[in-house]
Amino acid sequence: MWTFSEFGLFMRILFIPCRHPDSAWLFKALEESVHSLQRAEDLPDGILLAAQEVFDAVVATALEPQSHGALIAGLGGLASAAGPADVVTILHHSAPAERVRILHAGAAACFCLPLSFIELSERLHALHRSREARLVQSQIAQHGLKLDLVSQVLIAGEERVVVTRREGFLLECLMRNLNSPVPRDQLIRYAWPDAEYVDPSNVNLAVARLRQKVELRLPWVHIETIKRYGYQLTMSRVATRFTQLSLACTT
Repeated sequence: MWTFSEFGLFMRILFIPCRHPDSAWLFKALEESVHSLQRAEDLPDGILLAAQEVFDAVVATALEPQSHGALIAGLGGLASAAGPADVVTILHHSAPAERVRILHAGAAACFCLPLSFIELSERLHALHRSREARLVQSQIAQHGLKLDLVSQVLIAGEERVVVTRREGFLLECLMRNLNSPVPRDQLIRYAWPDAEYVDPSNVNLAVARLRQKVELRLPWVHIETIKRYGYQLTMSRVATRFTQLSLACTT
């Protein structure tokens, strides 16, 4: 039996079953993983649970052909209640047009029997990674931060921080992993892609210069040192007020 732990990250999953025997098999497969699994009684109960708790993904099954219509009718409410969580549906054999209707109704992915559990797990993790990337980009946008690698400038409201090409790559890598530690090896691969060897002291010096430039003009943007590991980009709460003032000055 496969487990999600073999393929990726820990996830909080809401499972909405049906009466088909394969639904019980899917629930058992998910239950045997190391993930946190919540089981709803039916679609209305799933919508209620999705609105009350936070999940990374919702897996809704409709493995009898006659149940597809009810799932389509309830998907809008389920997707809305689930918020940022991705809704994945599993159907009985169905025509492409019906699967398109499922996706238009709010599902992020649609599977049909026979089903590969490995493919399902990989799709869930791919959706999770994509959602995390969108969340990071949304947080950066909310702070009014923008990196222009063509002009080699970091922009925040009316402020401009000119950076070198290498510093721009370092910033981009850190911004892609906002609020998460980035190992030195990853920064080296990102900012020195053609170099066979880069001395760690060169990375430390480049980051120190970048930190001095950024924090001098944007004191709410911090490049923190993670001892014996790497660096992490964070933003303080002052950023929200700073962005509001910058927007007010431009209107």
